[in-house]
Amino acid sequence: MNRWLKTIAFLVLSVFLSHFIPFNEFFRNLDTMIHEFGHAVVTLLLQGQVMYIELFANHSGVTYSQISSPWSLIPIAMAGYMTASLFALFLFRVRAHDRERLGLQVITLIAIAALILFVRGEFGVMWLIGFILLNVVMLAFMPAWIRDLYYLLIAFLTLEESVMGPFSLVLYALRDPSRAGDATNLSLVTPIPAVAWGAFFTLFALWCAVRAITLFLQGRKSEYRRTPAHYTRYED
Repeated sequence: MNRWLKTIAFLVLSVFLSHFIPFNEFFRNLDTMIHEFGHAVVTLLLQGQVMYIELFANHSGVTYSQISSPWSLIPIAMAGYMTASLFALFLFRVRAHDRERLGLQVITLIAIAALILFVRGEFGVMWLIGFILLNVVMLAFMPAWIRDLYYLLIAFLTLEESVMGPFSLVLYALRDPSRAGDATNLSLVTPIPAVAWGAFFTLFALWCAVRAITLFLQGRKSEYRRTPAHYTRYED
């Protein structure tokens, strides 16, 4: 079975199994937070102004911003789904090097930055506070095996959402091109239709997912390899 088929099989299995995990809906908002955080960071890099971010209970979100020039809408609109896909790949790459603790620290720092700088609205603020506190508990008080299982849950749910989000965008664009979120925004400033943008985001997400699953199947590469003992023989 080639890597693409393995990836699709893992994603389908993940979608099926994740619905049996208690509180899985709570963690799916991480992908939304990363998506909107990507919009915000690129807006600032292009000298725009981020007003605020809202996160919603249905795993959707929106970033309100003012841009400095019309062309900047293109990289800003592209940043959301692509950042989410790259972040999911990052989570698996960190795990492959046996650095789950570092990955969880990065996630927590991003959540803190989003809470302080961008996110407004009751649900988003309360979700971030709860998520940050849970991460702190995992980092400070839980044994390594529980922390690593928690990290793997987050990684797979984030990977799943990073692929299903743009795939849903294709369906929205086919049904109504004017209601396809970032794909609609991009179609308004480029000659490329919304469904094509949705397909591009989906292919990019799958490309990242293939590499993420490949890293998962290869196992971990601990930085601290055990070296054989060396003995010196002395003769009288």
